[in-house]
Amino acid sequence: MLVIGERINATRKSMGEAITKKDSDFIRQEAVKQLEAGADILDVNCGMSVKDESSNMEWLVNTVQDAADTSLVIDSPNPAVIESGLKLCRKKAIVNSITGEKERIEKIMPLVEKYNADVIALTMDEKGMPNTSEERYNIAEKIADSIKKYKVPLDRVYFDLLVRPISTEPNQANEFLGAVSLVKKNLKAKTVCGLSNISFGLPNRKLINATFLTMSFYAGLDAAIIDPTDKNMMLTIRSSEALLARDEYCLKYITAFREGK
Repeated sequence: MLVIGERINATRKSMGEAITKKDSDFIRQEAVKQLEAGADILDVNCGMSVKDESSNMEWLVNTVQDAADTSLVIDSPNPAVIESGLKLCRKKAIVNSITGEKERIEKIMPLVEKYNADVIALTMDEKGMPNTSEERYNIAEKIADSIKKYKVPLDRVYFDLLVRPISTEPNQANEFLGAVSLVKKNLKAKTVCGLSNISFGLPNRKLINATFLTMSFYAGLDAAIIDPTDKNMMLTIRSSEALLARDEYCLKYITAFREGK
């Protein structure tokens, strides 16, 4: 599983303050900490400050890359900000994200093509958030059809089937898992999600998140946007990989155990 470290995000109070103050040491420490914990790639999100977002993204990308030789997920709703980050990436990047909305596809997919990036595609459109697995899959299929004119094959697209909280919508875990299976079976594309929303409003959220991760892995999930410093979550990933024969001779699991991760 591709582990996308989520911690360099301005919506976190401490991270937002560090970006505003241009605290390079804090950012570098966060980058290294996530990679040492097992992240494969780091998400970078500098928030929604319209005035400074492009310059903040440039600073953030350079700061993270100065600290670690890693690929990045350039995370912004603003195409100009996305390009400001992509043009500085030293390794293949992932764009987060497009949706099923035509305008967003037309503004962002040319950047994905230009910079030879991968892309996360959220399965929502002008009608809003889907409820069922079939609705999620139908939007994924629409996105796949809409991006055919760009030189971005489906194996470079990560469909995010949108996790919603079971505290208010009890069947949403089942709907998400069904959508993952449909995308893997019919589109042969990759899938990704941010897990934590599944447990919103419930006690002992980490237990629910870890259990849901294992179930998602079995359904075909390829990547997860998580906090890699959560040791239990990383242990869940390594044990799931071993159980589902995605870890040859359980080497990742054994290595993680020996290193105390």
